[in-house]
Amino acid sequence: MGQCGITSSKTVLVFLNLIFWAAAGILCYVGAYVFITYDDYDHFFEDVYTLIPAVVIIAVGALLFIIGLIGCCATIRESRCGLATFVIILMLVFVTEVVVVVLGYIYRAKVEDEVNHSIQKVYDEYNGTNTDAPSRAIDYVQRQLHCCGITNYSDWKNTRWFKESRNNSVPLSCCKPNVHNCTGSLSRPGDLYPEGCEALVVKKLKEIMMYVIWAALTFAAIQMLGMLCACVVLCRRSRDPAYELLITGGTYA
Repeated sequence: MGQCGITSSKTVLVFLNLIFWAAAGILCYVGAYVFITYDDYDHFFEDVYTLIPAVVIIAVGALLFIIGLIGCCATIRESRCGLATFVIILMLVFVTEVVVVVLGYIYRAKVEDEVNHSIQKVYDEYNGTNTDAPSRAIDYVQRQLHCCGITNYSDWKNTRWFKESRNNSVPLSCCKPNVHNCTGSLSRPGDLYPEGCEALVVKKLKEIMMYVIWAALTFAAIQMLGMLCACVVLCRRSRDPAYELLITGGTYA
Protein backbone atom coordinates (compact mmCIF):
# COMPACT_ATOMS: atom_id res chain seq x y z
CA MET A 1 0.00 0.00 0.00
CA GLY A 2 2.84 2.40 0.89
CA GLN A 3 4.79 1.56 -2.28
CA CYS A 4 1.66 2.16 -4.34
CA GLY A 5 1.23 5.58 -2.75
CA ILE A 6 4.80 6.68 -3.32
CA THR A 7 4.83 5.38 -6.91
CA SER A 8 1.62 7.32 -7.52
CA SER A 9 3.22 10.43 -6.02
CA LYS A 10 6.24 10.10 -8.30
CA THR A 11 4.04 9.54 -11.36
CA VAL A 12 1.91 12.57 -10.53
CA LEU A 13 5.08 14.59 -9.93
CA VAL A 14 6.47 13.73 -13.37
CA PHE A 15 3.12 14.63 -14.92
CA LEU A 16 3.06 17.93 -13.00
CA ASN A 17 6.51 18.81 -14.27
CA LEU A 18 5.20 18.44 -17.82
CA ILE A 19 2.36 20.76 -16.84
CA PHE A 20 4.94 23.24 -15.50
CA TRP A 21 6.49 23.41 -18.96
CA ALA A 22 3.09 24.14 -20.47
CA ALA A 23 2.42 26.63 -17.67
CA ALA A 24 5.68 28.41 -18.44
CA GLY A 25 4.50 29.08 -21.98
CA ILE A 26 1.03 30.15 -20.85
CA LEU A 27 2.35 32.54 -18.19
CA CYS A 28 4.79 34.13 -20.65
CA TYR A 29 1.93 34.50 -23.12
CA VAL A 30 -0.32 36.14 -20.51
CA GLY A 31 2.46 38.53 -19.47
CA ALA A 32 3.24 39.42 -23.09
CA TYR A 33 -0.48 39.91 -23.80
CA VAL A 34 -0.73 42.33 -20.88
CA PHE A 35 2.29 44.29 -22.15
CA ILE A 36 0.97 44.50 -25.71
CA THR A 37 -2.55 45.46 -24.65
CA TYR A 38 -1.38 48.00 -22.10
CA ASP A 39 0.79 49.54 -24.80
CA ASP A 40 -2.41 50.44 -26.66
CA TYR A 41 -3.81 52.10 -23.54
CA ASP A 42 -0.66 53.53 -21.98
CA HIS A 43 -1.75 57.14 -22.61
CA PHE A 44 -4.65 56.63 -20.22
CA PHE A 45 -2.55 55.88 -17.15
CA GLU A 46 0.70 57.35 -15.88
CA ASP A 47 1.76 54.81 -13.24
CA VAL A 48 4.31 52.54 -14.95
CA TYR A 49 4.32 50.32 -11.85
CA THR A 50 0.95 48.98 -12.99
CA LEU A 51 2.90 46.63 -15.25
CA ILE A 52 4.90 45.10 -12.38
CA PRO A 53 2.59 42.03 -12.09
CA ALA A 54 3.05 41.36 -15.81
CA VAL A 55 6.85 41.60 -15.49
CA VAL A 56 6.85 39.24 -12.52
CA ILE A 57 4.58 36.71 -14.21
CA ILE A 58 6.85 36.56 -17.28
CA ALA A 59 9.82 35.95 -14.96
CA VAL A 60 7.85 33.24 -13.16
CA GLY A 61 6.99 31.65 -16.51
CA ALA A 62 10.66 31.50 -17.49
CA LEU A 63 11.54 30.06 -14.07
CA LEU A 64 8.80 27.43 -14.32
CA PHE A 65 10.45 25.99 -17.41
CA ILE A 66 13.66 25.51 -15.43
CA ILE A 67 11.69 24.11 -12.49
CA GLY A 68 10.02 21.55 -14.76
CA LEU A 69 13.42 20.41 -16.02
CA ILE A 70 14.86 20.12 -12.49
CA GLY A 71 11.74 18.33 -11.24
CA CYS A 72 11.72 15.74 -14.05
CA CYS A 73 15.43 14.96 -13.65
CA ALA A 74 15.22 14.81 -9.85
CA THR A 75 12.13 12.58 -9.87
CA ILE A 76 13.42 10.13 -12.49
CA ARG A 77 16.92 9.95 -10.96
CA GLU A 78 15.48 9.74 -7.43
CA SER A 79 17.83 12.52 -6.31
CA ARG A 80 17.21 13.70 -2.75
CA CYS A 81 19.24 16.86 -3.35
CA GLY A 82 17.43 17.53 -6.61
CA LEU A 83 13.99 17.02 -5.08
CA ALA A 84 14.88 19.24 -2.11
CA THR A 85 16.04 21.96 -4.52
CA PHE A 86 12.85 21.47 -6.52
CA VAL A 87 10.66 21.95 -3.43
CA ILE A 88 12.57 25.05 -2.27
CA ILE A 89 12.34 26.71 -5.70
CA LEU A 90 8.65 25.83 -5.92
CA MET A 91 8.06 27.45 -2.53
CA LEU A 92 9.85 30.63 -3.67
CA VAL A 93 7.85 30.75 -6.90
CA PHE A 94 4.64 30.08 -4.95
CA VAL A 95 5.38 33.07 -2.69
CA THR A 96 6.15 35.15 -5.78
CA GLU A 97 2.81 34.24 -7.33
CA VAL A 98 1.03 35.21 -4.12
CA VAL A 99 2.79 38.58 -4.39
CA VAL A 100 1.62 38.84 -8.01
CA VAL A 101 -1.98 38.25 -6.92
CA VAL A 102 -1.72 40.89 -4.18
CA LEU A 103 -0.11 43.44 -6.53
CA GLY A 104 -2.69 42.60 -9.18
CA TYR A 105 -5.53 43.46 -6.84
CA ILE A 106 -3.77 46.63 -5.66
CA TYR A 107 -3.13 47.95 -9.16
CA ARG A 108 -6.53 46.79 -10.37
CA ALA A 109 -8.06 49.05 -7.72
CA LYS A 110 -5.88 51.95 -8.90
CA VAL A 111 -6.81 51.65 -12.59
CA GLU A 112 -9.99 53.72 -12.31
CA ASP A 113 -8.24 56.63 -10.55
CA GLU A 114 -5.40 56.52 -13.10
CA VAL A 115 -7.77 56.64 -16.07
CA ASN A 116 -9.96 59.35 -14.50
CA HIS A 117 -6.84 61.45 -13.89
CA SER A 118 -5.38 61.07 -17.39
CA ILE A 119 -8.19 60.70 -19.90
CA GLN A 120 -9.21 64.38 -20.05
CA LYS A 121 -5.61 65.37 -20.74
CA VAL A 122 -5.33 62.85 -23.57
CA TYR A 123 -8.52 64.12 -25.22
CA ASP A 124 -7.30 67.71 -24.90
CA GLU A 125 -4.11 66.75 -26.78
CA TYR A 126 -6.00 65.19 -29.69
CA ASN A 127 -5.24 66.84 -33.06
CA GLY A 128 -6.63 64.25 -35.49
CA THR A 129 -3.33 63.24 -37.16
CA ASN A 130 -1.87 59.74 -37.35
CA THR A 131 1.59 61.05 -36.48
CA ASP A 132 0.41 62.14 -33.04
CA ALA A 133 0.53 59.36 -30.42
CA PRO A 134 -2.42 60.58 -28.26
CA SER A 135 -4.55 60.96 -31.39
CA ARG A 136 -3.74 57.42 -32.54
CA ALA A 137 -4.47 56.10 -29.04
CA ILE A 138 -7.89 57.77 -28.90
CA ASP A 139 -8.88 56.65 -32.40
CA TYR A 140 -7.75 53.11 -31.62
CA VAL A 141 -9.68 52.96 -28.34
CA GLN A 142 -12.85 54.43 -29.83
CA ARG A 143 -12.83 51.92 -32.70
CA GLN A 144 -11.91 48.92 -30.57
CA LEU A 145 -14.25 49.62 -27.66
CA HIS A 146 -17.06 51.16 -29.75
CA CYS A 147 -17.19 54.34 -27.74
CA CYS A 148 -17.01 58.09 -28.28
CA GLY A 149 -15.81 60.83 -25.93
CA ILE A 150 -15.18 60.48 -22.23
CA THR A 151 -18.73 59.94 -20.96
CA ASN A 152 -20.45 60.37 -24.36
CA TYR A 153 -19.86 62.02 -27.75
CA SER A 154 -20.87 65.47 -26.46
CA ASP A 155 -17.59 65.64 -24.51
CA TRP A 156 -15.81 66.41 -27.79
CA LYS A 157 -17.38 69.90 -27.72
CA ASN A 158 -15.03 70.82 -24.88
CA THR A 159 -11.85 69.77 -26.66
CA ARG A 160 -9.39 72.06 -28.41
CA TRP A 161 -9.61 70.02 -31.61
CA PHE A 162 -13.40 70.49 -31.83
CA LYS A 163 -13.17 74.23 -31.26
CA GLU A 164 -10.42 74.66 -33.83
CA SER A 165 -12.05 72.50 -36.50
CA ARG A 166 -15.38 74.40 -36.24
CA ASN A 167 -17.30 71.83 -38.23
CA ASN A 168 -19.57 70.55 -35.45
CA SER A 169 -18.28 67.02 -35.81
CA VAL A 170 -16.36 64.39 -33.87
CA PRO A 171 -13.57 62.11 -35.16
CA LEU A 172 -14.56 59.43 -37.65
CA SER A 173 -13.47 56.80 -35.12
CA CYS A 174 -16.74 57.62 -33.33
CA CYS A 175 -18.77 56.39 -36.31
CA LYS A 176 -20.59 53.07 -36.08
CA PRO A 177 -19.11 50.55 -38.56
CA ASN A 178 -22.49 49.72 -40.12
CA VAL A 179 -23.26 53.38 -40.96
CA HIS A 180 -22.27 54.43 -44.47
CA ASN A 181 -21.08 57.94 -45.34
CA CYS A 182 -20.70 58.89 -41.68
CA THR A 183 -18.96 62.25 -41.28
CA GLY A 184 -18.99 62.40 -37.49
CA SER A 185 -21.49 65.25 -37.52
CA LEU A 186 -23.21 65.92 -34.21
CA SER A 187 -26.36 66.71 -36.17
CA ARG A 188 -26.65 62.95 -36.78
CA PRO A 189 -26.07 61.42 -33.33
CA GLY A 190 -27.53 58.10 -34.44
CA ASP A 191 -24.39 57.52 -36.54
CA LEU A 192 -22.14 57.74 -33.46
CA TYR A 193 -21.32 55.42 -30.60
CA PRO A 194 -23.51 56.53 -27.68
CA GLU A 195 -21.29 55.22 -24.87
CA GLY A 196 -18.28 57.06 -23.50
CA CYS A 197 -14.79 55.55 -23.40
CA GLU A 198 -13.80 56.20 -19.79
CA ALA A 199 -15.84 53.39 -18.23
CA LEU A 200 -14.95 50.97 -21.03
CA VAL A 201 -11.20 51.66 -20.78
CA VAL A 202 -11.36 51.06 -17.01
CA LYS A 203 -13.30 47.83 -17.57
CA LYS A 204 -10.82 46.62 -20.21
CA LEU A 205 -7.76 47.32 -18.05
CA LYS A 206 -9.34 45.63 -15.04
CA GLU A 207 -10.14 42.57 -17.16
CA ILE A 208 -6.51 42.38 -18.29
CA MET A 209 -5.30 42.53 -14.70
CA MET A 210 -7.73 39.76 -13.77
CA TYR A 211 -6.11 37.53 -16.40
CA VAL A 212 -2.83 37.94 -14.52
CA ILE A 213 -4.47 37.26 -11.16
CA TRP A 214 -6.29 34.12 -12.29
CA ALA A 215 -3.23 32.78 -14.10
CA ALA A 216 -1.14 33.24 -10.95
CA LEU A 217 -3.79 31.62 -8.72
CA THR A 218 -4.27 28.63 -11.03
CA PHE A 219 -0.61 27.77 -11.30
CA ALA A 220 -0.01 28.46 -7.61
CA ALA A 221 -2.54 25.71 -6.87
CA ILE A 222 -0.73 23.33 -9.26
CA GLN A 223 2.57 24.15 -7.58
CA MET A 224 1.12 23.32 -4.16
CA LEU A 225 0.26 19.84 -5.46
CA GLY A 226 3.79 19.55 -6.87
CA MET A 227 5.33 20.47 -3.51
CA LEU A 228 3.10 17.95 -1.73
CA CYS A 229 4.09 15.09 -4.06
CA ALA A 230 7.78 15.99 -3.83
CA CYS A 231 7.60 16.05 -0.03
CA VAL A 232 5.92 12.61 0.00
CA VAL A 233 8.68 11.18 -2.19
CA LEU A 234 11.41 12.81 -0.06
CA CYS A 235 9.97 11.59 3.24
CA ARG A 236 9.45 8.01 2.05
CA ARG A 237 12.88 7.93 0.41
CA SER A 238 14.59 8.83 3.68
CA ARG A 239 12.57 6.40 5.82
CA ASP A 240 11.93 3.38 3.61
CA PRO A 241 14.95 1.12 2.93
CA ALA A 242 13.04 -0.76 0.22
CA TYR A 243 12.56 2.29 -1.95
CA GLU A 244 11.09 1.55 -5.38
CA LEU A 245 12.74 3.25 -8.35
CA LEU A 246 10.38 4.83 -10.85
CA ILE A 247 12.25 3.68 -13.97
CA THR A 248 13.55 0.21 -13.16
CA GLY A 249 10.95 -0.91 -10.68
CA GLY A 250 13.79 -2.19 -8.43
CA THR A 251 14.64 -1.13 -4.93
CA TYR A 252 16.97 1.54 -3.71
CA ALA A 253 19.41 0.35 -1.10
